[in-house]
Formats: sequence, C-alpha cells, structure tokens
Amino acid sequence: MKTIFLIRHAKAEQPNETIADIDRPLNTKGNLDAHFMRTAMKLKRFPPDAILTSPAVRAITTSLIFARSLDFNSGRITIMPKLYQPGEDNYLDIIAETDNKINTLLLFAHNPHITNTANSLTSEVIDHVPTCGIIGISNDCDSWETFVASTGKLILFDHPKKG
Repeated sequence: MKTIFLIRHAKAEQPNETIADIDRPLNTKGNLDAHFMRTAMKLKRFPPDAILTSPAVRAITTSLIFARSLDFNSGRITIMPKLYQPGEDNYLDIIAETDNKINTLLLFAHNPHITNTANSLTSEVIDHVPTCGIIGISNDCDSWETFVASTGKLILFDHPKKG
C-alpha cells in the first residue's frame, strides 16, 4: 500500500519587485494555517516515511512546520528543484522515482500542479486546492511507478477554509 499527501504551500507574501518569487516567505495567515493543518494531519495519524518539497521558501517553511508536528527529522526533508518548475509531469516523475521502501510520502509544492497531479492520480475531480490544502491518495500497490500509472483512492481532501 502506497499513500501520498500532496500539500500546497501555505499562503505567502504577495509578489513584489523587491523579492524573488522563490524567496517569498509565508505571511501571517499562512503561518497560522500551516500550524492549524499540521495539527489536523497529526490527529489523522499519517506519519510520513519521506517528505519532499519545492525549493521555494514558502514550501520549505510549510514542510518544516508539518515535519515538527509529525516528529519527522527536518534534516531528512528532501528539496526537489523540479517541484518548482512548471508541469505536473515533473511531479509524476518524482513520485514514480521514489524509493519503494517508502510507503507514505508527503510532497509540498505549488498550484495548479498540485491540483492537476491529484486529478491524474485519482478518479475524483478536484477543481482547486487552496493554499495549505492537503490531498491524500492511497493505492494498493507495491511500487510508486505503479502508483503513478494507475488510479488511486482519494482518502483526504482538507484545507483551512473547510474546518
């Protein structure tokens, strides 16, 4: 059984000419939402075997907040530059290439690719994943390559505005 949680980074500071997009930090609401959602995720008892994140500051910060709550060593978080690049194909490639010893994977990244990737992995239709939204998908398979090539079951769709 393989399970992935696709997590959109929490709300960030608005883009402006003084800071590069990749360096935008979380804003106050984003920080609060990330702490709220990490608690909700911990209560659902989904301990990760691995955490992958985009190199964007907002995604890294969101992943660190979740890792602390889930007792995941933050030094084991893997920064994946391809998660900052456009296209859900990058996301699917990263998932397919994940070590099969990993059964529960958390992936922190950006929209619209989080939404599009979720729609590629399940038969459910998700219109939009809000900031700090979590999509959980399980599949009764032994490899991540099979996971990407087949249809999984949506087990969670949660976001700050829902609760």
